[in-house]
Amino acid sequence: MTTKRRIFIGDIQGCRVELEQLLEKLRFDPSSDVLHPVGDMVNRGPDSVGVLRLLKSLDAGGVLGNHEVHLLRTAAGMRRPAPSEHMECVLDAPDRQELLEWLAARPWCLEWDDLICIHAGVHPAWEHPAQLLAGIPPTEPTDDADFAVLVRHCDSSGQRAPKDEPDPGAPFVPWWQLWEARTNEIRKVVFGHWARQGLLMRDKVVGLDSGCVYGGELSAWIPEEGRLVQVPAQKAWSPVTPPRKRS
Repeated sequence: MTTKRRIFIGDIQGCRVELEQLLEKLRFDPSSDVLHPVGDMVNRGPDSVGVLRLLKSLDAGGVLGNHEVHLLRTAAGMRRPAPSEHMECVLDAPDRQELLEWLAARPWCLEWDDLICIHAGVHPAWEHPAQLLAGIPPTEPTDDADFAVLVRHCDSSGQRAPKDEPDPGAPFVPWWQLWEARTNEIRKVVFGHWARQGLLMRDKVVGLDSGCVYGGELSAWIPEEGRLVQVPAQKAWSPVTPPRKRS
């Protein structure tokens, strides 16, 4: 049996047109490919409802991000949306319930023998995060679930930095440096969430948030081919500092 290509896509954040362009450039074929958005599929961009409809129609996998949690909690009446979030197109959609149920069924983490997919990062103490996070409702996130979708800097015990900008300094480091320090770990972590850090391609980590919604690029990575594919943003949809350009 032929293994399907796993296509991991960075933070889409409502950029439907760019997603469609990326799928065309990838020559995406549902019969031989499976999509795995790394979270933050919605909010800030112009067409979150279009993104959800498209991903659902393509039977995408993927994981929850903090913006999915925000949307689901807003839909449940647990918070009010910020003006910059642009949730109305989902909350007012005739197929709202169907889309929200599909979204809520996304896990916090996916694991394979060679890869872990998580939105923000892996706690220094976690060995099997998908198992640890399984079954936590997105409308009732725990400290572990919050870590999975929010961490950028932490210390060796997993304590998150109070702030990530500017660089908080010692004892806090980018969480992925602690993952890279695991000498016996062969799995690569694929993540998003950190647009200001920008695209990150290293031996043990792949960071795919290249800031499409801020005027950067929408990025996809195919581990079976070791290939990165990108399309440029149509425009800066959200007036936030864009990602740093990395060599």
